[in-house]
Amino acid sequence: MFPIRIEIIPSAGIVEQVQAQVPRATTLTITCLPQHGIERTMRSSLELSALGYTVIPHLAARSINDRAALTCIMRECDMSGINEVFVIGGDRKQAAGPYESALPLLEDIAQYTGGLMRAGVAGYPESHLSVAPLHLVDALLAKQHLATHVVTQMCFSAPKILDYAAFLRREGVDLPVWAGVAGAVPRAKLISLATQIGVGSSLKFLSRKGPLARKLLSGDRYSPQTLLAGLESEPGIAGVHLYSFNNLDAVRNEAAPVSSPAALQPALIRGAAREH
Repeated sequence: MFPIRIEIIPSAGIVEQVQAQVPRATTLTITCLPQHGIERTMRSSLELSALGYTVIPHLAARSINDRAALTCIMRECDMSGINEVFVIGGDRKQAAGPYESALPLLEDIAQYTGGLMRAGVAGYPESHLSVAPLHLVDALLAKQHLATHVVTQMCFSAPKILDYAAFLRREGVDLPVWAGVAGAVPRAKLISLATQIGVGSSLKFLSRKGPLARKLLSGDRYSPQTLLAGLESEPGIAGVHLYSFNNLDAVRNEAAPVSSPAALQPALIRGAAREH
């Protein structure tokens, strides 16, 4: 199974929820949403790191007030043993400070840490709502000397993810690719989220596949089992970035055969715990 990281949203009570339901050896990535701000991301990251989790904070460039704030974040990461971040531009319409995009933030992180901080960057197999595809490739080429890997936008089509990884190689982006995969989630919530973040075309892909669509989107809950099977053993994929939507009930480490659909999430979280 792939190495797996589990993304959580730093909502109220999430630290206690993670502590109760997720093994300590798990790698967690902590989102940075405009309505939450970087402070909540870092607070949850520091608390979870102190509990023994391997933590990767998301740093949204447009949510950082100034360079002094970045220096403080880097100092907090160093003191807490956090050695990796995920750097994005962010969805905030107006930048809070000097960082309009991920690139200058990556440059300052590299400068402040002497290049010791690992940094993931975002990739978009289905393009971006507001950025042209060619600009996205150019941005990755400009950032790759400062980054350690690419994490894809949430996608529901294994062929799209694999084609994207191959496309990046052809364009000269040599960073390892982590596939962004939705975890088990109520179907209505999944469709709503997909529409909001611009990944509708992979859902349309499913609708054209008949039995495949029925298998993945039938009932009340989406399961990524078939998608993961399509990625398994593919050399172009370094690991899985699992979007949990804080649905941690679905990722409890319960004993069950890995091949069972009901056991998919326990198997995923065991994979996350095995990454380190």
